[in-house]
Amino acid sequence: MMFKYGIDQLTLYKVQEIANGNLKAIINNEAKEKIISCRKKVEIITKNDKVVYGINTGFGPLCDVQISPEETNQLQKNLLITHAVGVGNNIDKQLSKLMMICKVHALCQGFSGVRLELIERIIYFIENNLLPTVPEQGSVGASGDLAPLSHLFLPLIGEGDFWVKNEIFSAKEILEKHNLKPLELQAKEGLGLINGTQFILAHTITGLLKMEYLLDLADISGAMSIEGYKGSSSPFREELHRIRPFKGSIKVAERMRNLFKDSQNITSHENCERVQDPYSMRCIPQVHGASRNAFYHLLELAEIEMNSVTDNPIVLSETEAISGGNFHGQPLAMALDYCSIAASELGNIADRRCYLLLEGKYGLPRLLTKSGGLNSGFMIPQYTTAALVTENKSLCFPPSADSIPTSLGQEDHVSMGSISGRQFNQILGNLEKILAIELMYAAQALEFRRPNTFSEIIEKNHSIIREEVDKLEDDRLLKDDIHNMIQLVKTKKLIVKYN
Repeated sequence: MMFKYGIDQLTLYKVQEIANGNLKAIINNEAKEKIISCRKKVEIITKNDKVVYGINTGFGPLCDVQISPEETNQLQKNLLITHAVGVGNNIDKQLSKLMMICKVHALCQGFSGVRLELIERIIYFIENNLLPTVPEQGSVGASGDLAPLSHLFLPLIGEGDFWVKNEIFSAKEILEKHNLKPLELQAKEGLGLINGTQFILAHTITGLLKMEYLLDLADISGAMSIEGYKGSSSPFREELHRIRPFKGSIKVAERMRNLFKDSQNITSHENCERVQDPYSMRCIPQVHGASRNAFYHLLELAEIEMNSVTDNPIVLSETEAISGGNFHGQPLAMALDYCSIAASELGNIADRRCYLLLEGKYGLPRLLTKSGGLNSGFMIPQYTTAALVTENKSLCFPPSADSIPTSLGQEDHVSMGSISGRQFNQILGNLEKILAIELMYAAQALEFRRPNTFSEIIEKNHSIIREEVDKLEDDRLLKDDIHNMIQLVKTKKLIVKYN
């Protein structure tokens, strides 16, 4: 099976498979024809007297300065060098790869005017895991991700650095090892490379892949907490959610019903006198479901963006190149901020469930230990979830609500979507830790419900947890237990899908 750049439609899962080396991606003849045809249009434009932004003019506020044909190549090189001003830590190597894959797909659609040779060089980098170093800070998310994309493509001209495994080497050194000469950029190519939303998009893809698992895992941890708390399964009945049919809520309620299937523990107390559970238990479909709705929305937008052309100008003919705003990151930025709130809320409600399991109600011992006083039991890990929840709340300020003019006011409204993407992934990283602690609490609570049994999937996950973390009898150093639980979550070893 092959993916054809510029022809086939990218999806969240296809881009992941390409990045992991499981799906071969090529430029087929149809895409090559589109690329070559568009390049010829650019070459004709460069020979005309008509002023076309970015081809024979300066950039940004210097768009009124015409550049001679003799200076065109130097102009494109200068563009990369002057815009590579990012700061901070380098982004993860996989993010650099995702950025290149998405950029190649956009360039192959035949509206950017770059040479086939240049695109093939980027594909060589992808296939050989030559991943440029890219600082995480410096993009305002309009005119595209200018600084990150400039760093990403410096190695094309022999500048910048590559990751090789976990070490950094100069681009010049690596190009020599691979018998590659630096490319000399030609008209429109520098601009085609660094205009675009691929930094924002790569963070979106990474976050979506992580959030999809965490949404499912939150249902698992919620169900385990309900079982440990001796909560009711009635709030998840189909009849209730059919009359308020939000897609996310219906999905979560169905999952919860399946998670309680054949549970002796649930049926053992279904006729008890308790009327209602606290909201963090009985409102799981509404809260987790709302977070799923945010996920669905961002996924839809991300897959549109993956298959879009987001540089500028767009070359339409030998005489026409439209200077527009497809590079503006607002469509993703606003949805990323929405999804950040959604991810944060999954952690918020999980922390509340942790607290409930500590209260000592309905047959559970206080702090989930039988020897309270001498032992603190699970009192203190909830401090950690509380701290993480508050940190996530502080990260929910929407960068897309802000804008600071740049480029002497030419770029007078920007999306700040790069910051939205980074914050989204920070929140998800904290959510992994919160859910890990809830799962540890829930696993302990289930021990006090034996000899009752639970659904097959809950029993399997309880066994997986117990392979890494023993039941707490007397106080011990919990640091290692928490670390092991976080690794279970990060490596996706817990089972979240079921029939």
